[in-house]
Order: sequence, then C-alpha cells, then structure tokens
Amino acid sequence: MARILVVDDELSIREYLEVLLGRAGHTVEVAESLEAARTLLASRTYELVVSDFRLGNESGIDVLKAARALTPPPEVIIITAYGTTASAVQAMRQGAYDYISKPFDNDELMLLIDRALEKSRIFEENRQLRATLLPRAEYYVGTSQAMRQVWSLVEKVAQAKSTVLITGESGTGKEVVARAIHMRSPRAASPFVPVNCGALAEGVLESELFGHMRGAFTGAASDRTGILVSAGDGTVLLDEVGELPLGTQVKLLRVLQERRVKPVGSSREVPFEARVLAATNRRLDEEVKAGRFREDLLFRLNVINLELPPLRARREDIKPLAQYFVGRVAEELGRPGLHFTEDTLALLEAYAFTGNVRQLQNIVERAATLSDTEALGPDSLPPGVRGASENPGTAEVQIGEGFSLERHLDELERRFLQESLRRSAGVKMKAAQLLGLTFRSLRYRLAKHGLGDRDEA
Repeated sequence: MARILVVDDELSIREYLEVLLGRAGHTVEVAESLEAARTLLASRTYELVVSDFRLGNESGIDVLKAARALTPPPEVIIITAYGTTASAVQAMRQGAYDYISKPFDNDELMLLIDRALEKSRIFEENRQLRATLLPRAEYYVGTSQAMRQVWSLVEKVAQAKSTVLITGESGTGKEVVARAIHMRSPRAASPFVPVNCGALAEGVLESELFGHMRGAFTGAASDRTGILVSAGDGTVLLDEVGELPLGTQVKLLRVLQERRVKPVGSSREVPFEARVLAATNRRLDEEVKAGRFREDLLFRLNVINLELPPLRARREDIKPLAQYFVGRVAEELGRPGLHFTEDTLALLEAYAFTGNVRQLQNIVERAATLSDTEALGPDSLPPGVRGASENPGTAEVQIGEGFSLERHLDELERRFLQESLRRSAGVKMKAAQLLGLTFRSLRYRLAKHGLGDRDEA
C-alpha cells in the first residue's frame, strides 16, 4: 500500500478522501493549503498526491510543481470542479498523471489512483534497475567489432530526442538495446514502457497507446490515460512495430508528427513528452512495397536506424555471453561454482544460433538448471548443439512412396507448437517467444492445427 497526500481547502473533502483511501489500505495525510502541502512534501516521501485545482486563492498547479520537483517525484492527480479543457491541459503539461472532475465516482477515482500508483512503481523499478545495472555495464557484454559499433551508436543516440528504429532478427536483443538507450539518456529516471504491437487487437492497441474516454466502447467504464501520455518524459518502445494494422499506422503517424494524442471517444487532444523508439524483425522497406506498411510512417520512425547483427555474425561474443548468462543463473540458483568447460564453450561457439541471443540464453538456463554438477560439460547441451544425430540438419533424409512434404512439415510444425505450449505451461505469449514468432502468428498457427481452443495470452 502507498503513502498518499491529499490537498484540499475543504475540510469535508479532506475527511472524505482520508476515509475512502484509508479503507483501501493506504496511509493518508492531508493538507489544507499550498504552504502545508509544501511542508509535508519536504519532510516525507509520498507515492501519490491528490490535490484540488483551486485552493482558495492558491492553485493546485503549485502543489503539482512542488511535488514533481522532488526526487523521486510522486505522481499527482488533480481534482477540480472546473473541468475545462484549458485547466486539464495545463495540469498535464506540468506533469500531472491525470485529472478528475467533481463530483467524482468513487470507483473511477480508485481506478485512477491504482493506475497512478502502478506508474509510480514502474518508475521506482526503473530507478533501481538503473542504479544496479549501469555501474556494471551489463548491457555491454561482447567484444566483437559489430557490437562495439552498436554500443557506440547507443551512446550517441541516447542523448538525442529523435525516434530510433531498431532492426534485427528475432532474439538479437532489440528490447535490451532500447532499454540501454533509455537508461543512458537524461530520461533514465522516468519509466521505460515496452508495448508489443503484435500482441494486441487494433482497437485495444489504440486504447492502450492513446487512451480512451468513458463510454467510448463497451467496457470503457472510466476515462483512461494512454501509455504515450502516462509515460511522462520517459521512453515508449513500440516493439514489433511492423505488426501494426494500417488503420493504426495512420493515427500513429499523425501522433508522432503533432506530438499530441486524441483519446478514443474524445474531441480534445493531449500533448505528450515521451520519446518513442520502435523495433521490428521485419524488413519494413519490403513491407512498404507489399502495401502492408506506410512509407511516410517508415520515414517518421526511421530517423536513426540501429541494426543488430545476428549472433552467428559475431561468434566471438558467444563465449562471453554464455559466461555472463551462466553467472546470472548461478547467482539466482545460489550455486556460485557453476561454469562451462572449455569443450562446452567450443561447441557453443561452433553452433549456428538461428534464435540468436535469446536462444543462447535459453540453452544456458536449461543447462544450468538441469545439471547436477558445477562443471557444465557437453552433455549439458541439447543434442542439436552437440551435433548429435537428433539434429535435423545432419540426420539422414528418408523419402518413401507416398511421402508428402507438406504433410510432413505440418506434423513438424504441430509438434513444435505442442512442445512450446508444454514448456510455457500454456502461456501463449511465452510460447511465441520460444518459437521466435509474433503472438499473432502463433495464434494463427494454433488455430490452423486445432490447438487454439482458448484465446488467453
């Protein structure tokens, strides 16, 4: 539960909110004026401030400024009986999480508070992650010339505000690089919010990105601030941006051009400050030629292109990556002696990782978790990595009378789908990641083989 400061010049409102929020388990303190609020903000740490827009002759905007100047800054919700567009925009520009008008609905207010506190939690996790990771430079594992060039470019683009398009095969670490850009930037203390554009239906995705108004569609019981606004001055990663439907592409292009969003069902536009990064494993120039991606949006996203090389093109990074991953798993398992033998590392260096760094990480975690010894020898690796006969690339091909390649490939695909569901305990998003597929592609293939009885991710 959180510590919340309520600022209102009306005693009845202060007492009402103190009881309402207290019943929800929060620690609530109240202030009747700007001066009292400043005193409390200077002496205590709050996750959230709920302030009236009008405080007699004073303004809740001054409470907002005082709160957002703190380190770390609490989120702020403005409550006002003067719910004009001008006051709302003023509050949002000054860094308010959102606003709500009197008389307010209790459930709507509590939902808004829960979301603001969730953003505060993400902010704190990012701050702690930055403090933990940056001194150890864990993002910069690898010595290849290709990755040195990548990290050099990361350092340069981190200081800019431009949109960066991160491209590369599935599993090359595009989100890791995006997070590194964020954490090396002046925005590092603010949230980093990844959005998987391939995992959400078109209407849901627009609501997530841009927000929506109450009653905009079935189930929209209250106003909701979209990710682009709620991220504040942080960073939003549009992962799998090549999966965006054409209708959403049009709206996103205008949003990026104008730096303003129009929530679904609203007639007003709200400015946003977040930096936008995008990532894809698709060749967007080819998608443009095929009519599946807008050329003008590609130009807008591709201000700076950062292409990640596949792991097979930088084999000298396999050993340090494997050692880093096994060290991390050893720490999690409480087995500090875990290590790969030299012959095991040689096998890893010789293997063609079609799933890139993500596949290497999965192999290392499997080996470390299943091994009964501290030294991880060749037997700890999957047969395909060891070059055993189970490797489909080296197995003898048998083609008999009545053989059907299409039927054979369908059966193989079905088996891989079933195995991915087994390993992911039925969590489809994780199954898609194991197979290097988008969620949308996995869902199509499951339906094709009659395995998609449930729609949950």
